[in-house]
Amino acid sequence: MKLEGIELRRVAMPLVSPFRTSFGTQTTKDILLVRAVVDGVDGWGECVTLPDPVYSAEYTDGAVDVLRGHLVPALSGVDLAGAHMVSEVLAPIKGHRMAKAAVEMAVLDAELRAQGRPFARELGAVRTRVPCGVSVGIMDEIPRLLDAVDAYLSEGYARIKLKIEPGWDVDVVRAVRERFGDDLALQVDANTAYTLRDAQHLARLDEFGLLLIEQPLDEEDLLGHADLARMLSTPICLDESITSAHTAAQAIRLGATSVINIKPGRVGGYLEARRIHDLAAAQGVPVWCGGMVESGLGRAANIALAALPGFVLPGDVSVSDRFYRTDLTEPFVMRDGHLDVPQAPGLGVAPLPDVLQEVTTWTEWIPMGE
Repeated sequence: MKLEGIELRRVAMPLVSPFRTSFGTQTTKDILLVRAVVDGVDGWGECVTLPDPVYSAEYTDGAVDVLRGHLVPALSGVDLAGAHMVSEVLAPIKGHRMAKAAVEMAVLDAELRAQGRPFARELGAVRTRVPCGVSVGIMDEIPRLLDAVDAYLSEGYARIKLKIEPGWDVDVVRAVRERFGDDLALQVDANTAYTLRDAQHLARLDEFGLLLIEQPLDEEDLLGHADLARMLSTPICLDESITSAHTAAQAIRLGATSVINIKPGRVGGYLEARRIHDLAAAQGVPVWCGGMVESGLGRAANIALAALPGFVLPGDVSVSDRFYRTDLTEPFVMRDGHLDVPQAPGLGVAPLPDVLQEVTTWTEWIPMGE
């Protein structure tokens, strides 16, 4: 494989409505795209960094800097036998998993397009469609949240996830249960907003029969999560704490998690995400696919990943218009609570040229040396 060059491109995509979590509110998504040209074939990657280092240590300006100054130059002149070599070549550069994941995704997309193979088949998918879950952000008042949940259920979503934080947790979950009943597949996501001192308070969530509570404590506090897991009957799911198959193995061994949210960008790419899936499956630990408000490019790849056999819980793989009135690709539309897994070569989707041009705010082309 000859990597001819990498294009970095930033696009600004307004959200349908503000999306609030415990670490901030998004109204527009500033997305960094990576286009890799391999043997004359374009491949696309999406970097899931946020503008500020609040979800993780990575942020979009930093991703641009490390891609331009370190990651792309490291690949220059390298004879790649396949996309699986990208992580090996970039391994001497510490961290920056989201930026690395975007490069690997782009190279893998180009490789599979050239070979006529779909992303899903390459990863090991066993399903042609996946159930859709939706993440509901923190709102100003409970009645507004209940109306939002009602609308999502009317659209056919199979699972509801509520973002929580101190002061917006037990009463909110109780209100949702009272309105929609015990049969609703319901889970909560704290995004590291609590400490172990909140254990008794979090134990009040046990009465609501939740699927899981996601990342209640700091990402580095594996022992705290293990302690909390012994205090709660609600399963603990780790998100921010899982950065590789190695950290996943540690968390499982410590008893810090009984469910894992796999976000490919957070763990360094879709190939590492598959390794975490395989590890969890061998340990009998269920996994599900998390989302980072991706465009149709990242959404297509996530849907393919969510079709692997170990993804037994609905993921955050919502339809395009959950976040964007106009997606970068042809929109993903739900049918009977499910999304179809793309079957065309590579990601199975590509940016719509007119839309891409309209939302682009910056580009830079970096040619590869010999």
